[in-house]
Amino acid sequence: MNKNELQERNEILSEANKARWDLGVNFHDTVIEAIYEDASRIARKTVKQQGEKAAYSLDLKIDKIVTSRWLGFPLMFLMLAVVFWLTVAGANYPSGLLASFLIDYMHPILKQAAASINMPWWLDGVLIDGAYLAMAWVIAVMLPPMAIFFPLFTLLEDLGYLPRVAFNMDSMFRRAGAHGKQALTMSMGFGCNAAGVIAARVIDSPRERLIAIITNNFSLCNGRWPTQILIATIFIGSLVPAGIAGFVSAGAVVGIAILGIFFSLVVSWGLSKSVLKGEASAFSLELPPYRPPRILQTIYTSLIDRTVFVLWRAIVFAIPAGVVIWLVANIHIADLSLAEHFIQWSGPFALVFGLNGVILLAYIIAIPANEIVIPTVLMLTVLSTGTHGMGEGTGVIFELDSVGDTANILHAGGWTLLTGINLMLFSLLHNPCSTTIYTIYKETRSVKWTMVSTFLPIVLGFIVTFFTTQIWYLWFS
Repeated sequence: MNKNELQERNEILSEANKARWDLGVNFHDTVIEAIYEDASRIARKTVKQQGEKAAYSLDLKIDKIVTSRWLGFPLMFLMLAVVFWLTVAGANYPSGLLASFLIDYMHPILKQAAASINMPWWLDGVLIDGAYLAMAWVIAVMLPPMAIFFPLFTLLEDLGYLPRVAFNMDSMFRRAGAHGKQALTMSMGFGCNAAGVIAARVIDSPRERLIAIITNNFSLCNGRWPTQILIATIFIGSLVPAGIAGFVSAGAVVGIAILGIFFSLVVSWGLSKSVLKGEASAFSLELPPYRPPRILQTIYTSLIDRTVFVLWRAIVFAIPAGVVIWLVANIHIADLSLAEHFIQWSGPFALVFGLNGVILLAYIIAIPANEIVIPTVLMLTVLSTGTHGMGEGTGVIFELDSVGDTANILHAGGWTLLTGINLMLFSLLHNPCSTTIYTIYKETRSVKWTMVSTFLPIVLGFIVTFFTTQIWYLWFS
């Protein structure tokens, strides 16, 4: 390469380096200018200069109300109460229709079909009175509330309100060593704990995500609301005049739900100070602007991704539960069924906690789905007391339309006000359903933390009901 060629090449490289440098400087200047422009825009919206009138922003006006120290929490609980009321009230009619079709109409047809082909009585019982009825109860009780709650919850999320809920509760969860976004997973748990466990994915910290998963069972899911409402109506509402019985019963159920939030915070604090020790991570939450929700997309996403997904898992676990329920009620040893043996054996132990053997057995064999607890309790109570004329027969779960008839069966089984109160507490503080347990394992991939999530609420349930019983006897003795 001669001297001229070498000089020409150096000039070309020099120009290229200069161009690269200019490009870097220009890019750097462009980024800096963009940052300052964003900062200026935010300042114009949020900072009022001296002598300058603040710019009007509807979002800021709304946020001053929904995130205020005095109105934020009352409005949050009011919104939650409205969602619950719409869910419970709106689900009553479709649940009744589903129950009429699947149980009152289809069950006798299946029984007649089985008789027409001379199906053995035990196979008829296992498949129709056991597996089918359990599945039917889960669909009838679980599908309508979820089909209402999840779209409502997603609409609030799209609207932009749920991040404000996390903002309001951030300080409480941070003091408990948890993450502010746990408020969102807790709220989702009120619809379904399995969905609440999946929602914990929004928390980046593995430690805080695990705390949210373990404590999500303290959110009163829709499978437990019917039990709470029925027991509160029978044992709490009956203590006051009929005119205010509904209000008092509803207040008792809301009190249980708030107690669940309290336990969620207490257990989160205990975990963060012991086995999951650590400080709450920094939580930078940008409150998105309020925007009109996308109704059709919300309904589709809620029904397909949440409702159908969770319902299918519940059905898968409910079918074998129905088989077990029928077997324990119909396999006899020494003239007593397996269920009656367990009820008699566990009765003295259950009394220590203000419960009874029927309740313990119902919560053991109804682990797959909380929705079948009350039908199982009624069936076991009729079986153990020898009551005639109630239900479809031995070992067949059932539910009554009349609250008075249900109350008569429970009173015949020796239930008292203490039993009702402790059942409401135990319904809040007991192991998750099988669907939630399986979801916890899928999310954590840990047998250890799945077991902790399963048995920690049971231990708390027995502790709380034990002390409630002791205080009750001390107070009324």
